[in-house]
Amino acid sequence: MSENKDFFETNKATWNEKVKVHSQSDMYDMQAFKKGKSSLMPYELKALGDVSGKSLLHLQCHFGQDTLSWSRLGAKCTGVDLSDEGVKVAKQLNEELELDAEFVCCNVLDTSEYVKQQFDIVFTSYGVIGWLPDLKPWGKMIAERLKSGGKFFMAEFHPIVWMFDYLEDTPVMKYGYMQDEVIYEEYEGTYADEDSKMVSREYGWNHGLGEVVSALTEAGLHIEYLKEYDESPYNVLSNLIKTESGMYVTKDKLYPLIFTLKTVKI
Repeated sequence: MSENKDFFETNKATWNEKVKVHSQSDMYDMQAFKKGKSSLMPYELKALGDVSGKSLLHLQCHFGQDTLSWSRLGAKCTGVDLSDEGVKVAKQLNEELELDAEFVCCNVLDTSEYVKQQFDIVFTSYGVIGWLPDLKPWGKMIAERLKSGGKFFMAEFHPIVWMFDYLEDTPVMKYGYMQDEVIYEEYEGTYADEDSKMVSREYGWNHGLGEVVSALTEAGLHIEYLKEYDESPYNVLSNLIKTESGMYVTKDKLYPLIFTLKTVKI
């Protein structure tokens, strides 16, 4: 695990820099968010429905916009993130908006060491599991943090997306669908501001859908559904086309761009 520790430290440093850039970016549009705009996407809003009065744990929450959007909808939220800069901004936002969310800085795999409460809902979304070398402890932690009858929901980019080197103008299939080896990337800029001069140094891992499902079912969770979509709310690959509904699609729609998965703890 010491090798992974070094990977996590590098990723944490990069995410601390990303927070500074992202919180000022057009993509995260902080002014609109402060004025009441939700950062949540239709997939998760439809899947979780009325969250009023429910306790919700948001894993890998960045600087808390989604967490606080759920809070505005009446959930009692706790957000967890690796980045101390992200948690710092999230706490400032929570205070400024006079909401009641809590935020904890830790590696998501260590969540149960820092958060002892069990929740009605555990939520995570878009670009999260690729930062984890092994999903079995992730699935176990989710099961630990759910109440009996509690729901886990994730919306995530499809594993096929991560087979591409998407730093080039035309994505090239380069990485394995079930690749065990860590993937290192170093590039200037970040997804929320490609013109930024910050250098992103990142270690990531690819996980197929079978691994995701197995990690959750082996932890005792029951899969309610697994859905795949050929459109994405984010412009995650080069040369995607924006639709009238505001989603992004590939020109030929040959493969899915995101998946959603919902489980219940029996």
